[in-house]
Amino acid sequence: MQENFNIILLGIIFDPKEKRILIGKGNLDPYSLIGWCFPGCKIKQGEDLDKKLKEKIKEQTGYEVKNLGSIFVRIPKKEPDQFIVYFLCESISGKEQAGDGIKELKWINPKSDLEKYFTPKMNTRLKNYLKSLGPSSC
Repeated sequence: MQENFNIILLGIIFDPKEKRILIGKGNLDPYSLIGWCFPGCKIKQGEDLDKKLKEKIKEQTGYEVKNLGSIFVRIPKKEPDQFIVYFLCESISGKEQAGDGIKELKWINPKSDLEKYFTPKMNTRLKNYLKSLGPSSC
């Protein structure tokens, strides 16, 4: 294992009623087009993964979330010292407020808006999964 191996946790906050996901503008995601990203953080050895993710999401968005589980994992080709884990989360309380490195928050329809905020290089499986969360065409 590399000495400086980073584990990054990202929370995809999903609103099941409106079929939208929350993104923030600030901390750059390599797949972002103009600085939009999913809230999250690096985790240090010995930290509780679920607790750290929830704390950081609260700091960055104002929302307390329920972690529904991991949905995707990747190691970026350009940054092989990073292990990124995406979690699907649902807001359970709180008031929307950008903070801790996030300048702006936006709810988007993942089915129609994903390409406006993230590059075509976003992993196809992740992209398809996120699009499946969007409203049906009916």
